[in-house]
Amino acid sequence: MSKGPGLFTDIGKKAKDLLTRDYNSDQKFSISTYSASGVGTERENEYQDDIYFCLRTRCLIMSENEALTSTALKKGGVHAADVATQYKYKNALFDVKIDTDSSVLTTVTLTEILPSTKAIASFKVPDYNSAKLEVQYFHDHATVTAAAALKQNPLIDITATLGSPVISFGAEAGYDTTSKTFTKYNAGISVTKPDACLSIILGDKGDSLKASYLHHFDEFKRTAAVGEVYRKFSTNENTITVGGLYAIDHSTAVKAKLNNHGTLGALLQHEVLPRSLVTVSSEIDTKALEKHPRFGLSLALKP
Repeated sequence: MSKGPGLFTDIGKKAKDLLTRDYNSDQKFSISTYSASGVGTERENEYQDDIYFCLRTRCLIMSENEALTSTALKKGGVHAADVATQYKYKNALFDVKIDTDSSVLTTVTLTEILPSTKAIASFKVPDYNSAKLEVQYFHDHATVTAAAALKQNPLIDITATLGSPVISFGAEAGYDTTSKTFTKYNAGISVTKPDACLSIILGDKGDSLKASYLHHFDEFKRTAAVGEVYRKFSTNENTITVGGLYAIDHSTAVKAKLNNHGTLGALLQHEVLPRSLVTVSSEIDTKALEKHPRFGLSLALKP
């Protein structure tokens, strides 16, 4: 694939990840195992709000291009399970997942079927109307994607991004062939430098505007600050969020964020083993301190 401007969904993604990634109010345990080709699976335990317990056991067949996953789920008094397998062959990646509802989700990703082109097809049985096909084309100065549901009157999504890895302009549109109306149309601009990223997105059919700025203070991108302004024109609502990332040492980092509505979030992440992380996060409403703060705990092991 070429090193062009990237996908439309990449506009503003770095700032969004710093403000949202790893923040959670659940208790989560995961183990990820990877084969030599990079194909991996996870095992997860989740506990939430004293009534939600999720036990997932996932096993990996350690061949070069294949992974097998089995999952068991307990939510309250309800039990569920799924089995997932992932197989890679040349430029094709196959993902199949079967759950206790007797539904089978299959995703096939093909790269370089044509020069600089990727195709992603997915379908779920017995929900035959869920079939979807997406084609992505990457060029040094443009990226175009088209996705459509494979049914008689599909929903069609199209995105286009022009520019370079430094500055890019993008737009996306969704069209419902049944009602013959646009379901969405958005536009954005992104400026990316080695130590900073600025993005502006006009969304919700022109009803909202989001501007974000991310700045890294070191070459390893372990310390950063971010600011985001969101404006909803129809409701005259403004949300301003600031946040930051600070690396205490090579294995420990802290993040925090605060918005103008008084919501304060913070997390501590520590690498207990190489690629194995413990994350403790919390969220509190500073305008209602009588409410109990929300806590989350995540343990991710990657042998």
